[in-house]
Amino acid sequence: MPSTKPLLILFTGTTVPLVKERHGDFDSHFREAIGDAWEGEWATFDARDVSAPLPPRENFAGIIVTGSSSSVTDRLDEPWMTRLEAWLRGAVVEQVPLLGVCFGHQILASALGGEVRKNPRGRAIGSRVVRRVVDDPLFEGLPEAFEVNVSHRDHVAVPPPGTTKLVTADHDDLHAFSAGPVARAVQFHPEFSDQIARGYIEQRMDLLRGEGFDPESLHRDVVDVPHARRLLRNFVTNFVRQPRTPVRGSAGPEK
Repeated sequence: MPSTKPLLILFTGTTVPLVKERHGDFDSHFREAIGDAWEGEWATFDARDVSAPLPPRENFAGIIVTGSSSSVTDRLDEPWMTRLEAWLRGAVVEQVPLLGVCFGHQILASALGGEVRKNPRGRAIGSRVVRRVVDDPLFEGLPEAFEVNVSHRDHVAVPPPGTTKLVTADHDDLHAFSAGPVARAVQFHPEFSDQIARGYIEQRMDLLRGEGFDPESLHRDVVDVPHARRLLRNFVTNFVRQPRTPVRGSAGPEK
């Protein structure tokens, strides 16, 4: 039976203009990738809007935190980020199913005591291979190594205490982690189809050339990533749709 509570897409940014024109924004990408694994209602909220309070976490069956062009390294100058960190800590304490993606992965790590920095290896964009290091319900049915689509410059340089590394990669050691029973985070973009990943490269052709990349080669080497989409469906099936007892606790001030 579908949950009576919606699944929340928590915006922390928007996709690049070329992709938005062709494929819609992040919420459209997640809805399409998850498909019929979620038959309940959907909700969206923009975490950057400090004119409105963040919504009560208990109102949602689960939460997906999107990517962003913002950087967690600027968190002390961005009140919406520090407010969001407190809210995410509450989600972990209360065991609300939570999935952080790219920026969402990084802001959750920061909220839990990790450290986000500019990656000394530079930007990662296009298709990459990642490797599971432990079994986890989020990766049920996935091979040990699988391809994903990425677009990021920052990385989690210091893991949060008390978390478990789930996935690693040559470019980013902590490419996915767990925090408690139902909070997960991934550095890659499981919602990115090959067309979306190519759109990011097309949008940034000149920038990539300036950084020493061959954007035509990156564009050509992008692949579809069905294993990443299965991860999203696993999040819904193995976390969001599983019955749980609500846990209440204090996670700091929220406004």
